[in-house]
Amino acid sequence: MTAPAGYSTATLHDFVGHDFGASAPVTVGQDRIDGFAEVTGDHQWIHVDVARARAESPFGGPVAHGFLTLSLLAAAVTEAGVVPADAKGVINYGLDKIRFLAPVPAGAAVTCGFRLAGVEDKGGGRRLLRLEAEARVEGADKPAIVGEILALIVG
Repeated sequence: MTAPAGYSTATLHDFVGHDFGASAPVTVGQDRIDGFAEVTGDHQWIHVDVARARAESPFGGPVAHGFLTLSLLAAAVTEAGVVPADAKGVINYGLDKIRFLAPVPAGAAVTCGFRLAGVEDKGGGRRLLRLEAEARVEGADKPAIVGEILALIVG
């Protein structure tokens, strides 16, 4: 996605309330889920044991780890155009009020959306963005994740 006209590190305050829309979909396949389990050591059967998850899971099959889905937001911030083109960089600063509302079934396509909720000057050309964020399974009635992402823009 492209940022709105006039959007820059100098004009961030003018865009509080702007909705950046949804990112391109990312498929969360079983291979990605298994890889996340390897990296984190979280091998809970509901994620990695496909046969058992199909037989016993209340979701009818394996689902992505919540933190795997949450991690998709990081790359989507840049893709959605939240980082101004004139920024020297962006640093993950934190998370607030994260809620896991719905599962992400293996094989689902997930999009991420952002709304600029606030900007705080931190000095030295740095600005802290507070972004209302959601990750949503395409076609789902409610988001998989909602919360706030904090991103430090280095100008």
